Amino acid sequence: MRKRATLFVTLLVGAGSVATLFLMSRSKASPQATVPTSRPNRPEPIGMDLVAGPGRVEPLSEDIKVGSEVSGKLKSVLVEEGDRVRRGQVLAVLENGDYRAQVASAEAALGQKEAELRKILNGARAEERREALASVNEAQAIMETARAEAERRRRLHGDGVVSHEEADRYEREYKVAKARYDQAAQHFAFVDNPAREEDRARGEAEVALAKAQLDEARARYGKTFIRSPIDGIVLRKHHRPGESVTNSSTSPDPIVTLGSERVLRVRVDVDESDVAKVFLGDRAYVTAEAFGKRKFWGRVVRIGQEMGPKNIRTDQPTERVDKKIVETLVQLDDGHELPIGLRVDSFILVSQPSAVLGTQSGR
Repeated sequence: MRKRATLFVTLLVGAGSVATLFLMSRSKASPQATVPTSRPNRPEPIGMDLVAGPGRVEPLSEDIKVGSEVSGKLKSVLVEEGDRVRRGQVLAVLENGDYRAQVASAEAALGQKEAELRKILNGARAEERREALASVNEAQAIMETARAEAERRRRLHGDGVVSHEEADRYEREYKVAKARYDQAAQHFAFVDNPAREEDRARGEAEVALAKAQLDEARARYGKTFIRSPIDGIVLRKHHRPGESVTNSSTSPDPIVTLGSERVLRVRVDVDESDVAKVFLGDRAYVTAEAFGKRKFWGRVVRIGQEMGPKNIRTDQPTERVDKKIVETLVQLDDGHELPIGLRVDSFILVSQPSAVLGTQSGR
């Protein structure tokens, strides 16, 4: 009886093992049965795929570093980081007392040259003309008297009443009087006539030169006021009052950095393996850890034409920094909450291969 029971238990355990092995083999084989070994002959439906890459938020204007066109010491900086500014607004002022003095000197020089030109154009005063005319009349009277005396002495000399020497002396006095009359007449003509063309041209040229020098002085003075070139926001303040700034093309020295916040963009590093998938107008969105799962949507507005090194680091241990990328710009529909310079994760919605092949000609 005991042997029969033992045999029954052994048979039961063996049947269970066989059943278990059979079920395990079916479970392993069933997934393979659902995956085809080749693509079906029917066309693949057009769908959407994602191209992901790191990005950085920037203003539409990009970062504009505003510096001074002249070197000097800052008298005041009138804005702080985060301030909104208007185009033409004064952002900072340099020490400019010497430039202001140059403007005043140029204004005085211009006034002097304009006065000299008016004197040339107006000619002599009425009093000077009357004085010159009186001198002419006086010299004429003296000349007429001397001529009458000279004629009388010639007649007397012809009658033998006076000597030849006396007649010659009165003749010389007449000639002197006539010369003085001619001199007075010439002086009156000089005073009374209008200015000569060359005098007028010289005066006008001197006035034009003085105006140019004044404009130059005002331009130098104006450069001591650093103004905003755009409507935007102050992203960074680099200098404080009392610090010196320089104007150097080889070593930029900005006072503030500005950006336009009306429209934000994201500069995305698209991996070289994905460049053929991205097209202008593709929809895209970005996410940031600080904003949770919120998506900020936009559209691809520019695709770079040259491969380059990565610009944005994700600080991930597995990140490869030797890969080439193409800079792609995504313009956001909204997203004013995003701080400029924030690193984000970018996702571009691109067509799957079957869709891409049909649109490559329109890229």
